[in-house]
Formats: sequence, C-alpha cells, structure tokens
Amino acid sequence: MNPAEQLASGLRALGLDIAAPAQARLLAYAALLDKWNRTFNLTALRVPDKAVSHHLLDSLAILPYLGEGVLLDVGSGGGLPGIPLAITRPDLAVHLLDSNSKKTAFLQQAVIELELRNVTVHCRRIEEFQPAQPFATIVSRAFAELADFVRPTRSLLAADGCWLAMKGLLPHEEIARLPAGIVVDRALPIRVPGVDGERHVLILKDAGAVRREEV
Repeated sequence: MNPAEQLASGLRALGLDIAAPAQARLLAYAALLDKWNRTFNLTALRVPDKAVSHHLLDSLAILPYLGEGVLLDVGSGGGLPGIPLAITRPDLAVHLLDSNSKKTAFLQQAVIELELRNVTVHCRRIEEFQPAQPFATIVSRAFAELADFVRPTRSLLAADGCWLAMKGLLPHEEIARLPAGIVVDRALPIRVPGVDGERHVLILKDAGAVRREEV
C-alpha cells in the first residue's frame, strides 16, 4: 500500500472517521517531518515507510480520549502527537512545548506550511513556562518515566484536567513511583495498525488538585 492507502486503512482499523482533506494534511506533515529529520534529528525513526504507522497512527490512537479544552504537548520534538491531533481536531487549541530551538523552528515551519491556526509553539523549558491558563489535557510521547512527566507539569494542569501518557508495556513500577496524589484513572490497551508490541494509554489525574479545588 502507498502511504495514503496505509493511512486510510489504519484510520478505519482505529475506528476514526477523518475527512480526506485532513488525511492529506497528515501525509503532508509526515513528508515535511521526514525532510527536516534528515538534517535536524527530530525523531529517532529513520524509516520513511513506517512514518504512517509509527508517527501518524500511533499519535491518533489517543484521539478518542481527548476531551474539550486546551491541550499541551510537552517535549513535542517533531510535533508528535500534537500536530496530528491538531490536524484532526481543528476545534482544539494545541500548544507545543520544547526547549530545543531547532525543533521549535521546525514546528513553526510546519504550522505555517500546514496552515494550522489552532497551534501555538513555545520554545521554553518546562520550569520556565508560564501559560496564561492551565491546560485541560497534557500529553507526551517523549518522557521515559511517568513521574518525570507529571511532576514538572503538575502546576500546568487544570484542577479537572488529565494527563495522557503513551506507553508500551503497562509500566507497573513507574505507576508505583508516581507522586502522592497522582492517580491512574484508566489504563487502556490500544492496538496501532503496523506497530508491533503492546501499547497503552494511561489517563492520569491529580486527586490532590481536585480536593484543593473543592475546599
């Protein structure tokens, strides 16, 4: 299958109804990412044939778990999963955060070329990032450890918001090391077409923040 056929087939397997113009934009993003990746090392994946499965479909597998409100993609790198989510959810305000200026230069270029009016790029360290409002959803594919994902972003999450952590095997030991008050609301297995091995999405909430809001 060519990339367009692979994407359409994968979206059907995921149960996602994505309009043709958005699918075309997803493929344009994958091509742009591949072009820049040859120079700027945006992602570890160097096999263009796997871009649809390992970049686009893997990112979009969490689409059913996105709610309303503003989304933050932390350590966005090449824009995964933030840009695919923004393309398929034009109603969603998406913020991409990365401290690497070369990566954020690519993100800015992608926003311009793909005409993503719902995306804002920030070149900042998490500790220095001071948004105007907290985020309803914070997501990342880049953090190896759950605690390292939630701890520095805890102050950025709305009281009723959630983290979406994308993982392979269910990380029982990482869950045990989560900071006090952080709870796993749901741990859901996901099957990504073309991606071998187990995949999970963990939905995390800050029970402490909810209690503080209620006081």
